[in-house]
Amino acid sequence: QVQLVESGGGLVQAGGSLRLSCAASGRTFSSYAMGWFRQAPGKEREFVAAISLSGGGTYYADSVKGRFTISRDNAKNTVYLQMNSLKPEDTAVYYCAATSTGMVLTTRWAYDYWGQGTQVTVSS
Repeated sequence: QVQLVESGGGLVQAGGSLRLSCAASGRTFSSYAMGWFRQAPGKEREFVAAISLSGGGTYYADSVKGRFTISRDNAKNTVYLQMNSLKPEDTAVYYCAATSTGMVLTTRWAYDYWGQGTQVTVSS
């Protein structure tokens, strides 16, 4: 089992930045590809970004490409999401997730473990 705990959410003005962190405990962190998803009120949970086991491969949703950066530190069992140039439409609860497939995947059903989420609110 893997336990995931997100942190770093908050309230920020449009154009601002936040860095989310997701700390993992349990089995070997480096055995899991990681992803970030988000869910706005009344909407489905959607893919944001994913990263490979070593961190050498990443993939982003078109809506965040060029503004968000996913990274990981396997020595610290942590994955990050740096969010720049934030927009009001980025407002959502952000979740990190782990997949034992080891693959960089965009579908939520492929992820085995989820954190509890952290709220990001971007004001206009």
